[in-house]
Amino acid sequence: MHPRQMEKGSVSIGFVAEAMACIRLRGLDPEGVLRQAGIAPDLLNAPHARVSSRQFGVLWHAIAQAIDDEFFGMDRHPMKVGSFTLLCHAVIQSDTLERALLRALRFLRLVLDELSGELVCEGEVAHIVLHDRRMDSDRPQALSAQPRRAFAHGTFMVILHGLACWLVGRRIPVMGASFCDDAPPYADEWRVLFCQNLQFRQARSCISFPATYLALANIQNERSMKAFLRDAPANFLVKYKNSAGLAAQIRRRLRAWPPASWPDFDEMARQLHASSATLRRRLSEEGTSYRAICDELRRDLAISLLGDTRRSLVDIAGELGFAEASAFHRAFKRWTGARPSEYRHPREG
Repeated sequence: MHPRQMEKGSVSIGFVAEAMACIRLRGLDPEGVLRQAGIAPDLLNAPHARVSSRQFGVLWHAIAQAIDDEFFGMDRHPMKVGSFTLLCHAVIQSDTLERALLRALRFLRLVLDELSGELVCEGEVAHIVLHDRRMDSDRPQALSAQPRRAFAHGTFMVILHGLACWLVGRRIPVMGASFCDDAPPYADEWRVLFCQNLQFRQARSCISFPATYLALANIQNERSMKAFLRDAPANFLVKYKNSAGLAAQIRRRLRAWPPASWPDFDEMARQLHASSATLRRRLSEEGTSYRAICDELRRDLAISLLGDTRRSLVDIAGELGFAEASAFHRAFKRWTGARPSEYRHPREG
């Protein structure tokens, strides 16, 4: 497989740690589960480490099989293996997004005990509001409990938003997202998944989007659902990321070329019909820079290549546009806090 096909984005190691909490609580073998997904256990000790979206998707399935729960054991009642497939069957015949969301929320209300969602429209804005019986019954204790509920609420929203985007064949823009709990260490990850307007310690957990999207037609069918399910849930974490803005436009351009051929900053400005000063200012307003964008893309491709191929580090360094392997080593350590060799590990079986 060509490396450009493998580069599908990466996921914070914080997601992995939260997902693995249910394995540790049940006294199961965490290293065995991690290795099924091709994730080196030592990466959990590197707070800036990341894994490929494919690895996290495999991990999601491995955990579900280990505990018979597709929701990481975060509700009193397990979302047993096969529940997400049945959820898709429940909504596939809906003619509009609104009807599909109402069916999805009703289905999840039947499957889960503590978490339930509600679709609320206020003028031109629609909200998916999450109710959590555990937090509502004893908020002070719930807020101080470990593991916290932020990951549970975020996962619930990721599932619903990803499903909704797939049904209408486009990304539904999130206008705002709020969560009851404190901001987790991986909050920036949610800014990429949802939107920049992210708030914590709010009265309710919800995501908001333009109500006009509720009238969009469901363009999917039984045949397309089969292909969708082959890639779920990893596709939620990559395909429907926040794609608005200049930085996202530049990422799409760069992904079309191998890193060794990426244009320098001034050339990119010319291609975008902007002056270098204007491009620098507009990226700064989005909280990033051209170098940061290039580094993030190189990092994600490096993680994919290290985990999915047996190519030498010299070859990978060259693929990423580094003249020497030593320069790649230093950059990778700066990006992830780990050495490239820590992403080389034996798999089970």
